[in-house]
Amino acid sequence: MILLQILLLVVGFAMLVKGADWFVDGTAGIARKFGIPQLVIGLTIVAMGTSAPEAAVSVTAALKNNAGITIGNVVGSNILNILIILGVSSIITALSIQSSTIKYEIPYMMGITLVLLFMGFTGGIVTRLEGSILWILFIVYLLYLYRLAQNGKEEKIEEEKSPMMLVISAIVGGFTIVWGSSITVDSATEIAKMIGLSERFIGLTIVALGTSLPELVTSVTAARKGNADIAIGNIVGSNIFNILFVVGTSALITPVPFEKNFLIDTTISALIGVLLWISVFRSKKLTRLWGIVMLVCYAAYFVYLLQ
Repeated sequence: MILLQILLLVVGFAMLVKGADWFVDGTAGIARKFGIPQLVIGLTIVAMGTSAPEAAVSVTAALKNNAGITIGNVVGSNILNILIILGVSSIITALSIQSSTIKYEIPYMMGITLVLLFMGFTGGIVTRLEGSILWILFIVYLLYLYRLAQNGKEEKIEEEKSPMMLVISAIVGGFTIVWGSSITVDSATEIAKMIGLSERFIGLTIVALGTSLPELVTSVTAARKGNADIAIGNIVGSNIFNILFVVGTSALITPVPFEKNFLIDTTISALIGVLLWISVFRSKKLTRLWGIVMLVCYAAYFVYLLQ
């Protein structure tokens, strides 16, 4: 039985890698063809597309009155997104970061993480009213992105592929990523249960890693292909999307329990946002050295979870 799960895990990873290849080629090609800044593509289409697993897992759980996994899924994914994904991506190649990301997007990500932490402190539950507040903050973010797109139009570059082929590449790649992540999460969770790991550990690590795999493979692929703005925008945008859309939508369906254990994890998530901001504030680059620091920080967090 465990051999079957390992085989499924390998198949899931293969789908993720190939899907990310198609997805990055398609989205980067669309950006070049229509003069849309790569950062905007990363913060919107790529971020929301790669966050689909978190949204699917959490919203489906809320519809089934099992919203308890939402906070662990989102917070675990956000921690992983920065420490593992940006850590690995920046080790592959130093990632240049736009001024707007340093001035607005990273601080906004830190701010909404503190909002989520406050919601957890005040009642141990994210209510429908608080879900509405998160959705209002999400609309504010979308309006900011619209303005960013209007002000940052770039020169159009001719692409060998037609617009239709680029769109198909992005859609098929996105679908393959989501499907591959689903197979990977299911098989990894089954293997973890066979080994005897706790549900909290599985939720904050394996499920979080599984639902973050699209961000991982997309960001690493983007970094490898020289599309650094997509790599950075993908992670920052995904973290914002996870809190505002995923938790907000889940809370509108049914109040979301916020266990005391997750207060520490959410605090860690906020501090990691500060670490990211400090690492890029002066140089406007996420260097290999900071990538190593991030991976060491995740190793320490992983050891904490094992306690």
